[in-house]
Formats: sequence, C-alpha cells, structure tokens
Amino acid sequence: MTRPAVSAEGISKRFGATVALDGVDFDVAFGEIHAVVGENGAGKSTLIRILAGVHRPDRGVVRLDGKECHFASPHDAIAAGIVTIPQDLRLVPALSIAENVVLGDLPVRRFGPLATVDRARMREEAREVLAQLDFYPDPRARVASLGFAERQLVAIAKALRRRSRVFILDEPTAALEKREIARLFSVLARMKRQGTAVIYISHRLDEVVAIADRCTVLRDGRVAAVAARGAFAVNDLVGAMIGRLAQEAVTHSLPAGEPLLDAQPDGAATLRVREREVVGLAGLLGSGADRMIRALFGAGSEPTMVETRGDKRRLASPADAILNQSVRDNILLPNLDALARIGWLDRDAGDRLVAEVMELVDIRPRRPELKASALSGGNQQKVILAKWLARRVAVLLLDEPTQGIDVAAKVQIHALIRDVVARGGGALIHSSDLGELARLCDRVLAVRQGRIAATLDRPASLDESTLNNAIGG
Repeated sequence: MTRPAVSAEGISKRFGATVALDGVDFDVAFGEIHAVVGENGAGKSTLIRILAGVHRPDRGVVRLDGKECHFASPHDAIAAGIVTIPQDLRLVPALSIAENVVLGDLPVRRFGPLATVDRARMREEAREVLAQLDFYPDPRARVASLGFAERQLVAIAKALRRRSRVFILDEPTAALEKREIARLFSVLARMKRQGTAVIYISHRLDEVVAIADRCTVLRDGRVAAVAARGAFAVNDLVGAMIGRLAQEAVTHSLPAGEPLLDAQPDGAATLRVREREVVGLAGLLGSGADRMIRALFGAGSEPTMVETRGDKRRLASPADAILNQSVRDNILLPNLDALARIGWLDRDAGDRLVAEVMELVDIRPRRPELKASALSGGNQQKVILAKWLARRVAVLLLDEPTQGIDVAAKVQIHALIRDVVARGGGALIHSSDLGELARLCDRVLAVRQGRIAATLDRPASLDESTLNNAIGG
C-alpha cells in the first residue's frame, strides 16, 4: 500500500451526552478505495464530517499526506484537496454543465483592469475533465436536463478540476440503476489508477465487497474491524456491524382478503392492494413508478381518485412529514383526533403511545423530545413509519422505505411491514432494490413509461433477474 493520503488518529467526538466517536483510527491511501460501513448511529457521518472540515474532533489528529492539519470549515478541507460528494450533489440545476464544473473558480479573460468570464475556455475545461470520466455531454446543456447518475459525474468532474486528491462518496449508488452503478464503478477504478484516494460510504454491502480494497467497520463509535479485499464477505461485515448475524425473515404469503385500495394512477390498469398483501412497484429511473405511489398519497401533479374499502375519494394533497419537530410530535401528529378528549389532548395517553411505538420500532435514542432531524437517517425513517403504525392505517404507501439505512434497520422495517399485513392491513412499496421487492412482496407490478406493463406473482416469478427483465433493465 502507498502512503496514506489522509489519516485520522485517535479521533474522539462527543455531542452532549452522546459519544459519536471514541478513539477511532482510520486512513486511506492514494490509489485506494477504502469503505466505511456500520449501523446508523455507528459514527460514519461524524468521521467523514471531521475529515471534511464540518466538525472538529475533541481529541485526536487528522493528517493530510503525513502533515497534521486543522480544518476550520469545509472550505479549508476542499482547499486542501478533500472533497465530499453527498447524496444531494449540491449542483445548480438552472446553470449549464460547464458553469457547474467551474463554479467558484471561473476562468476569466482580462482586458486591462476589466475581466470577463472566458466561456470558450470554460466549456473546453469542462469537456476535458468530463472526458476523464468517459462522459461526453454538450457542456452548454443545463444540469436540470440530466439524470441523477450524470449529475453525479458532473459533481465528480467539478472536484477533479480543482485537483482534489481525496474523495468522500456518501451513499453514491442510492439512486442509481444497475447499469449506472457499473458505470460509476468504472469511473472509480479509473480514478484509483490515477492515484486518487476514495472513501466509500454505503449500506449496500455487496457493493462494498465488490469495489473496496479495504473496509473499516464502525460500531458504537469505535472501530469494530478492518479487513482487506478478499478477507471479508457480506456476512462478515454484518456480524462486525451488529455483533451478530441479522437474519432476513423469509416471506410466506398469507391468503389475501378483501380489497383495501383500488386506483388507476396510470389512467389504464387498475392497481389493487388487498388485505394481508404486500404489493411492490418496480421500474427504472424515469419509469414513473415513484410518481405513481406519490399520486396515491395525494402528492401527484393532478388529483387522484382512489377507492378504499368501497369509499371513493379524490386525493389532492398529503399531510406533510415535519422532521423539524420532535420525535414525539411527529408520532402524535396523525393521531391527535384519537387522543383528543372534549377538545383537549390527553397528554398522558399521548406519552404512553409514543413510548410504546418507539419501543416497537426501536427508535434510538429513546428520547421523544429530540428533534427528528437530529436522528440518524435510519431512525428518521423509523419515526415516519412509527407515526402511521400508531394510527393503525389500513394501507401503508412506502417510497424507498429502506434506502440509505443499515442492514439491521432494514430487517426491522421489513418485519414491521409484514406485521402490519399479518394484522389484516396492506402495503404498497416502491423500491429501486429489486432484491428487496423479490424477498418482501406477494406481487410486484413492473412499471414502464408511466404504466403498469406486467404483474409478477410469488413464488415462481419473484426473483431479481425476472424483475430486472420485466422493467427493461
């Protein structure tokens, strides 16, 4: 292994009473892809934020190319050559590809005391750096016209142009299709050959096994394991993450009951969810599967007519999920009518309900007064699920319910969904993880161009390969 590009030595960080990191050692070499995995709340985000200049460690040092450094802000880290590619990408959709690539460091032409943006040079520099990623778009095209995978390449190109040597990729494949993931891996392999250091954060452990030269596992703010390529498999990582093997429950279909939901979100085929049934929606990016499930929650561009237990309704708007409120308020928000007594909220009953549901879905920490936005991503998703479990809704509409969460939390959420179904409810799930749909669902609807193209039933038709063929992957 070549010399470390960046290292963290004995890093500790505390937020109030919570110890986020406790004496963590970590390094990544030039020309290496080093993955960091762990459950939500294990300390991954805190570690990469310290390396990226967002947080300062309470103890320990960060070294860049062997020299101790102290970043006061993300700008300092970027200037030193460490860049984070987050899930939201932080591009400006209304600007062109070239403008985004050079944003913050515009090439200029000078005429004495005057200076103007050199647009020809800007476009040429964008072409050159994008070509390093085997991407050849028109640099004048707006970023808004690109898909997520192409926007990701623009964000990487922007950092490469600044000669960044250390890249932190946070859940880079969360919104990508299989072909786009393969393309990203090809780009990362090329960057690795060029001597770039890559820190790869992902909950998709099969991808970590495929792409990482080394993997560090964090658990409860400490390093639980470090292993080189070939010395770890998915089960090894799971065991190190949670201290035991998490077993994915095997789905056994229950006899379907009466219809709970009937709708025609594509204007043609009828979408039906029955009692004791989990129905999946599968489709490539842009297929319309995500828009379909949002329309059934009243979040579409046009109102949607649905029939629930024979009652026809016109859905025009959803109730908002307000993560800036406390965990307690988020859980109680859809349940206020059940807790009101003669115009007053029964606070004791509300507290009992919140405590019961937090225990049921294992929201950590068990502090209902915390803002939901202060929780890890996986626990935020549990809060959103908990608020509707508390109301005992008939049909759960779930859009990417386990995206970006760890394997243990995923197993818990799957079990909760099956529990809702076993009690006579139903669930409609849109997920880009075809393996998840194959394991969890009783039926999967393949969506193409905004319409239901095929229905696949358990058990014979529900496997990842068959689903991939059905959606045109």
